[in-house]
Amino acid sequence: MPEYTRPLGDAVKRARGELGITQRQVAEAADVDVRTVLNIENYKGNPKLEVLYPLIRSLKIDSREVFYPELLRDSPGLRRMRLLVEDCSEEEALSLAPIIESIIKAIRTNSAIKIE
Repeated sequence: MPEYTRPLGDAVKRARGELGITQRQVAEAADVDVRTVLNIENYKGNPKLEVLYPLIRSLKIDSREVFYPELLRDSPGLRRMRLLVEDCSEEEALSLAPIIESIIKAIRTNSAIKIE
């Protein structure tokens, strides 16, 4: 089994589960055969880019989960935050950055006070 099949299969299974959809629904959304989805989830898939691209996009998978799984912390909260931020326009992101920084600083300060 090639090393890339597990991260891809895991990412597809996880995303499908989070969305609460069937393999058939994934196949329809990505315009691929349902057996392709089944094979990928069972770590037997070796999809071409024509399959991989619409599959990742239709499931809203962060491509780093597939190509750099070691870099990601497996956290639903962080994944959700990444998707929200990546869906922002540049102007929205620039406006939100100082707000997020302030909130994180306040949370960390509050946590440090509780520890002491």
